[in-house]
Amino acid sequence: MATAPGLAAPSAKGQLSFGEWHTWYRVTGDPGSGRPALVVVHGGPGSTHDYLLRIAELAEDGWPVVHYDQLGNGGSTHLPEKGADFWTVRLFQDELDNLLKGLGIADDYVLFGHSWGGLLAARHAAERPAGLRGLVIANSPASYPLWLQEMKVLRAQLPPGTDDTLRRHEEAGTTDSEEYREAVKVFYARHVCRLRPWPREFMASFYEIANDPTVYHTMNGPNEFHVIGTLKDWSVVEYCSAIEVPTLLISGRHDEATPVTVRPYAEHIPDVRWELFEESSHQPHLEEPERFRTVLGDFLKSVSE
Repeated sequence: MATAPGLAAPSAKGQLSFGEWHTWYRVTGDPGSGRPALVVVHGGPGSTHDYLLRIAELAEDGWPVVHYDQLGNGGSTHLPEKGADFWTVRLFQDELDNLLKGLGIADDYVLFGHSWGGLLAARHAAERPAGLRGLVIANSPASYPLWLQEMKVLRAQLPPGTDDTLRRHEEAGTTDSEEYREAVKVFYARHVCRLRPWPREFMASFYEIANDPTVYHTMNGPNEFHVIGTLKDWSVVEYCSAIEVPTLLISGRHDEATPVTVRPYAEHIPDVRWELFEESSHQPHLEEPERFRTVLGDFLKSVSE
């Protein structure tokens, strides 16, 4: 696992039983400090906590931060033999509930959901759990059909011939070819992470997906913009009006989660504000870390007063 750069606050790691499996977690800072714990829900589905580790730096400001690896990846139980009927949204909702109860923070917490994690966090918040103090939805579409609609727009803006190459391999079922992978990198460099080189913790999550792509390939597909998995028709738009807690939306100017995909959150969540990061794509916590830390820290203060 990667290590958060410059992190001084103490952390504890462990595993929680989840049915017959285990969920790996890491707690940075003191959950008994009197402040709500910030629970970080990573993207994918099928990624890991690594690329979001820098958020643990907020523990230096007194905020306890919880990271975890969702079932099927990273330090949690791997189940490569399980099929699509096993990998459901409900499974990951139940895992999140189990984590909150198991760590004893279910009565006082804030959720930070990134990308797929944002949809999962929104779905959780719509259940109106009593201990939820606030919600952060970062770089997350509200609907996969909207996401797919916008992927067509972004792909059409790629350098000449790039989308043709992508489409040719997608139609032929050869998305594991080197030519396809090189074309994918063009999209990722524009809309997933604009830093050069990619940060170590970001690369760590990519390696973890490659190590066991079961969940990612089943629920998402071969990459960010060719979503052919079980989530392709899923949306949380209909749940947004049920979210009662203050909500912060985060997105990047160059984000693959375009304004069209994020706007339903802004339109339907009653208490919401939207922060756009001008120099970022899908990773503002890495691309504009100082502003990100300020924005998130100010939000945490606002929901803790």
